[in-house]
Amino acid sequence: MPIASDVELGSDVVIHHPELVNLYGCVIGEKTSIGPFTEIQRNVRVGARCKISSHSFLCEGLILEDDVFIGHGVMFINDFEPRAANMGRHTGPTVVKEGASIGTGAVIRGGVTVGAGALIGAGAVVTRDVAENAVVTGIPARLLRTIA
Repeated sequence: MPIASDVELGSDVVIHHPELVNLYGCVIGEKTSIGPFTEIQRNVRVGARCKISSHSFLCEGLILEDDVFIGHGVMFINDFEPRAANMGRHTGPTVVKEGASIGTGAVIRGGVTVGAGALIGAGAVVTRDVAENAVVTGIPARLLRTIA
């Protein structure tokens, strides 16, 4: 079953093609939209009015506050030292603050905080915290400008 029985869905959540998502042990806020081919793992909290586009991966320990936009194919990473055996070592929580937007194909390293209103450019690789209202792009992501 693509949507496990332990998923908490707020009111008016829209899951496009529910047979094409994998949600388990997570909390999804009201009026959030989730595209197909998306996985949201246990202990993820998604706020209200978020948009999660198709082909995105939201890993354990992620917190999205309200009004966050996640573009297509965004990947969150929580393994600091990934291993095939012995479970590796996970990072601390990753937090995306209210109103932030993450562009298509971006990769967000575990344990970082993306500030409120920040904009992560398409394809960026975020390896450290992003300030409130910052616009970052590139590999690794660097400050381009701030939003007034």
